Amino acid sequence: MSRDQEIRLAVDIGGTFVDAVELDMATGAARFEKASTTPQGPWEGVMNALARLRDDLSAASVFTHGTTLGLNAILERKGALTGIITNKGFRDIFLIGRGNVPDAHMYDFRYERPEPLVKRRRIAGVTCRLDYKGRELEPLAEDEVREAARMLVEEQGIETIAIAYLFSFRDPRHEQRTAEIVREMYPDVKVSVSSDITREQREYERTSTTVLDAYIRPIFERYIDRLETELRERAFAGRFNIMRSGGGAMTAGAAKLSPTQTVLSGPAGGVVGGAFIAEVLKRPDLVTFDVGGTSLDVCVIEQTVPQITHEAELENHPLLVPCYDIRTIGAGGGSIASMDAGLLKVGPRSAGAEPGPICYGRGGTEPTVTDAAVLLGFVDPERFLGGRMPLDAAAAEKGIEANIGAALGLAAIEAAARIYDVMLARTVGAVRQLTVERGRDPGDFSLLGFGGAGPLIAPLVAREMGLRETIVPLLPSGFSAWGMLGADIVNDFAQTDLSVLSDVAPEALDERFRGMEDDARTSLQAQGIGEQDALTERQLELRYLGQEHGLTLPVGRPLDIDAITEAFGVAHESRYGHRMDSPVQILNVRVRGIGRTRRPTVSEAAPAEAAQAAAPRAQRDAYCFARRALTSFAAYDRGHLPAGSRIAGPALVDEGTSVTVIHSDQALEVNAFGHLVITRSGEGARHER
Repeated sequence: MSRDQEIRLAVDIGGTFVDAVELDMATGAARFEKASTTPQGPWEGVMNALARLRDDLSAASVFTHGTTLGLNAILERKGALTGIITNKGFRDIFLIGRGNVPDAHMYDFRYERPEPLVKRRRIAGVTCRLDYKGRELEPLAEDEVREAARMLVEEQGIETIAIAYLFSFRDPRHEQRTAEIVREMYPDVKVSVSSDITREQREYERTSTTVLDAYIRPIFERYIDRLETELRERAFAGRFNIMRSGGGAMTAGAAKLSPTQTVLSGPAGGVVGGAFIAEVLKRPDLVTFDVGGTSLDVCVIEQTVPQITHEAELENHPLLVPCYDIRTIGAGGGSIASMDAGLLKVGPRSAGAEPGPICYGRGGTEPTVTDAAVLLGFVDPERFLGGRMPLDAAAAEKGIEANIGAALGLAAIEAAARIYDVMLARTVGAVRQLTVERGRDPGDFSLLGFGGAGPLIAPLVAREMGLRETIVPLLPSGFSAWGMLGADIVNDFAQTDLSVLSDVAPEALDERFRGMEDDARTSLQAQGIGEQDALTERQLELRYLGQEHGLTLPVGRPLDIDAITEAFGVAHESRYGHRMDSPVQILNVRVRGIGRTRRPTVSEAAPAEAAQAAAPRAQRDAYCFARRALTSFAAYDRGHLPAGSRIAGPALVDEGTSVTVIHSDQALEVNAFGHLVITRSGEGARHER
């Protein structure tokens, strides 16, 4: 198949639906389908969604997948039975952690830490020790390793072992030899080695990352193996990629070796797509706003670059892998509304795919945000999913009235509006965390609303916070999957350094970078990336001497120590409002290897001679939050809105899998790329299109 005939497929699994997108790289034409999530066999939902696009997958050159399988295994504590081998005398590193109380429970004197993922009896200590510079103080006692492995496997019945020794980021030989011994003794036992996953300091965080990797590895490998088999049976012979938490993708084979890189891969596709939209639309500062069935994911893009952090946290377990700086809350279309001590709550519990919201008619009895959207008139019960899945509006009304309205003394329609109010407050809080609380003016940002429920809520959030505009992209319900279609192959390498920057010879630092760049190119080559498509980016994570955490900055060639020092001072002042006279210290040296792939083609319509007045399909009563009352909304089919169309609210734009709600003090324009741009009435002229 030539590059001009290339067909790409992408699938994103959500809590309620599986989204699948097919892209013709020659024309840029995309097709989108949904299928219900199948929690008992997640691959079934994936294949069902693909089957709606095409039965024969032989024409597809690339299949990219975003999955929350590993994340869900951790959240639901359904991972493999895991053991740990570590230094003798340090068995409790993982159990003690940092001894802190989570912020959400800071003043809860009854708080009890949850049961650890690994019980103490499944943690073995063996004799070996390196000092902080990586010098050997005690050699590895191999007989103790064999006894530890025997005890864990034969007595404790563990399936997977995490190996994490002190200061192995300086010298991994003890860990590597331990892994060899375990694999020789028990070939079927999975092994995760800390120095293979991260070469960064902080023994607890590194141990936690390795434990999480071991905990999900068997489940993840079985899932990928099953999916590969299913794809082959449908004649797929292309490259199978998995999205990474920190952007880009990795081949399925590489992902099986490092499953922790994928735990937040579901939301990553939307951020990748958001960065592409920011570049194409010349909106360098964007907030991505992804609302699915179960959760809301928010990320800030500045100057077209998504913000990345190198440490995440899952269920109070730190994870030392690069990931997008995403704020996730349990607030989605399937989030359950309930009364708690007289107060209305929305989420974090979700009705999920089974039984789902009341209106799905699958046995759900607790009202959700989707039920409220139906009652408020935003979602047409007869046109949901293009008419394939009619909704029971009467059941939704009855459920909201009985569960919420009666407790609040409100009619069902007002109770549904209150559910939206609480949902709005929670989502605004997530956006504030990444903007206002970091010194950023929300008015400088556009809001990119996508996911099945994103267009329902995003215009309200922008209205509440004063963001400059809301953009609803093409295929919003499948936008995360669409974003995956153009993901590069990416791998990250890091090494803790701890040198004072001014004491470092540029030549020595350059040599360190070159060695890591060689590793990055080797990794890309192993994933099928040719030399002409491979590039590397250099970064330094810096801090003032005496600080705990650092800021990561790109560095160029040749290395200029003075320029790097000044750039760090500027970045520190921008983030924290001041700079210091203290020496600057190198915390970590980082290299990102990137295998470039072709971007999806986007076409721009010719500018219209005059603004077009689109004709509505129908008029429908719905709830306008600007008026706090039922109002007649003009209902439009998105497929019948050409570029240049302008609509004054109140209006609904329906595309089967999602609905965009424009309230009476808002207006909409379809831009040249077919994206919906929503502004406050009368303010559209101020924003360049």
